Amino acid sequence: MASSASRRRRVRAWWRRNLRALREGSGAEQASLRTPWREGNCIDLLPLGQSLFPALLEAWSEARSSIWVETYIFHDDATGLELAEALIAAAGRGVQVRVLVDGLGSNRSISALRQRFEPAGVEFMVYRPWRRWLDLLQRGHWRRLHRKMCVVDARVAFVGGINLIDDRYDIHHGWSEQPRLDYAVRVRGPVVAQVLRSMRRLWLRTVATGSVQRGLRRAPGPRLLASQEQRRRYVEELRAAGVLPGSRTRRAARAATAAPPLIAACAGGAAPQRAALVLRDNLLRRRSIEHCYIQAIDEARESVLVVCPYFYPGQAFRESLKAAALRGVRVCLLLQGRADYRAAAWAAQALYRELIDAGVSIHEYQRAYLHGKVAVVDEAWATVGSSNIDPLSLLVNREANVVVRDAGFAGQLARHVYEQLHWALPIDHARLRQRVAWWTRPLVGVAARLLIALAGGTGRY
Repeated sequence: MASSASRRRRVRAWWRRNLRALREGSGAEQASLRTPWREGNCIDLLPLGQSLFPALLEAWSEARSSIWVETYIFHDDATGLELAEALIAAAGRGVQVRVLVDGLGSNRSISALRQRFEPAGVEFMVYRPWRRWLDLLQRGHWRRLHRKMCVVDARVAFVGGINLIDDRYDIHHGWSEQPRLDYAVRVRGPVVAQVLRSMRRLWLRTVATGSVQRGLRRAPGPRLLASQEQRRRYVEELRAAGVLPGSRTRRAARAATAAPPLIAACAGGAAPQRAALVLRDNLLRRRSIEHCYIQAIDEARESVLVVCPYFYPGQAFRESLKAAALRGVRVCLLLQGRADYRAAAWAAQALYRELIDAGVSIHEYQRAYLHGKVAVVDEAWATVGSSNIDPLSLLVNREANVVVRDAGFAGQLARHVYEQLHWALPIDHARLRQRVAWWTRPLVGVAARLLIALAGGTGRY
């Protein structure tokens, strides 16, 4: 009896240790565990919406079975409506079209999109509908769907930081002459299955968890309590997806959404690439994107190039950047110079002195608004995605990044970013004294701790 009780105690202690590591673990071991690499992919870089939107329209026009879309902002400007009409046309051909938008990011356009989508047969749903500013005081409403992903016919995926809105239009600031600097990728190969699986699971979860809230807030999307037929179809889809036991086994369900075959060669005869989808959620992948960045920076030997509009990394991330610079790695940050949110600019500037003193090079992009979230390490490792390097992205929001280990792709992305430095202002000690007052850092630190607590972020940052 005593030995049995002792074993149970040891099992409980082991579980507590490992659950804590899964949720908040640090170091290269956890990062490598959370990077599900897949061989045999073709990854195409799509800088700016002017590259992404035509690629989306082409893929949607060729769709035969399904289109899945997730985005933070789906706006009703001319560009957004053109994309919406392409989805409507696909639904008219019998393609299953599902669109999931964030309730805050797309708040201004939900009504207009609903009027177009629902009569046309496009399945349109809102993630965490936003109704009033009092929602700011509810911790759950800070957890936004910030991912930007699309899968067409389970054969091609698009992932990045670009919202479905004109490159030159900002919801809060209006039109500008130059487009936002932003990035996405087109993916073919086994990573597509990773993207589709994550999108399907979030859709099914959101159908159930948000059904009552959507009804109360008159937001579009399935309402399971509305009819027995809707509940029956939902249960059937859960079974088909392998979430519930049923007529189809989990293995059969996985086979139905199996990864596309390995690609022998990419465009122009280029070799296929090793890549992975890295997600951040509020269950078991709470720090996965942060750890992926830190692992790559810790392994850097020559260069680290980071592009990010909202930059307020935690202590572990900052220490990794500083350690790389101090051992002779060229560390370059391209951050926003035209601030769309003044508080976000203050947060980044509060860290300038600490990083510059360690040898980190900081540049502020001046040509237009900066929205890209990318990084390149040693021109061999690269990431493109939706995650900023700030508490909301790293601790709270749902985010998605594609990580690539390929010198060709990493070099292409690095060259494009270095070209943008022509329109960037380097920050030295003289400009630092002009820009950042002594009280900025303590004020930002207090505000950041309050934000993390209110938003529901957990663990040390």
